[in-house]
Amino acid sequence: MKLKKLLPAIALLVVSNSAHAAYQLNISIALNPQDPIAQAIVDAQQVIEERSEGELTIQLFPNSQLGSDEDVVEQIRSGANIAILIDAGRLSEYQPELGILSAPYLVEDYRDYHQITSSPLYLDWVESLADSSGLRLLNYNWFQGTRQMLTQNEVNTPDDLRGVRVRTINSPVWVNTIEAMGATATPLPWSEVYSALQLGSIDGAEAQLTGAEGQNLHEVITHIALTNHIHLMTGIATSEQWYQSLPEELRIILDEELLKAGEIASQATADEQEGVRERMEAAGVTFNEVDLDVFRERVGNVYQTLGYDQYRDQLLTEE
Repeated sequence: MKLKKLLPAIALLVVSNSAHAAYQLNISIALNPQDPIAQAIVDAQQVIEERSEGELTIQLFPNSQLGSDEDVVEQIRSGANIAILIDAGRLSEYQPELGILSAPYLVEDYRDYHQITSSPLYLDWVESLADSSGLRLLNYNWFQGTRQMLTQNEVNTPDDLRGVRVRTINSPVWVNTIEAMGATATPLPWSEVYSALQLGSIDGAEAQLTGAEGQNLHEVITHIALTNHIHLMTGIATSEQWYQSLPEELRIILDEELLKAGEIASQATADEQEGVRERMEAAGVTFNEVDLDVFRERVGNVYQTLGYDQYRDQLLTEE
């Protein structure tokens, strides 16, 4: 309760600190400053400031410095000049259909998301989200990596996950996916995963390799099963009220440069996967392949349960 009461003051402080520029956007991410995504945002800062001649500046807040994702989203909805790197599963609270973008085994390759986010159906959802919740989804092209299962014991089949408490994101599509895979879904903030594993309050986590390394999870788990259950694509969402307050030329600069940054970050993240695996193996973590078809079959009912089955073919076939 105390944190929630302080957050408006934090947002006000963030706004007041931007007095040197006509407009400032403060971007919150859960990742550490060394992550390829953080590096891409830092690079975009300079370009945006140069193109806008100092009228629009960007400030990055890594490691959830502005608070939990849920609290930051509420500040954004209140009109604060904040943006957040977020997955569609969390946005499904405000626009349920968007949750399909975080559904298991939706695409074979993260680059397939370009077709989805170019579709009229997706674009309609983006506008509906802005109208109904005050959240403007600027883009959805930030690939954070493919989610794997990180545990203390080797996992080869869904049966090996029975009774295993696995940390996941707190949204229906993520919880339903992990439960369908055979585990006990345990939502926790990302910043708490290391200590929860260390203390034994959870038995494992599902995460992408770059994010797991950034949190040093290789120190507190011993096995990684390559389940590839979700290609974690994310987007940057900000306040619709703040976004519409920008002059059109600044909106264009912001949209263009953050879209470019997402493409650069995604490629850097994809390029980093093998290197992360090698470092984790050197640290003593064992990787193992699994039969993906077995896991894919187990999570098939997630689409029906959440009402996503009617959208899957439409998103992947629209021109």
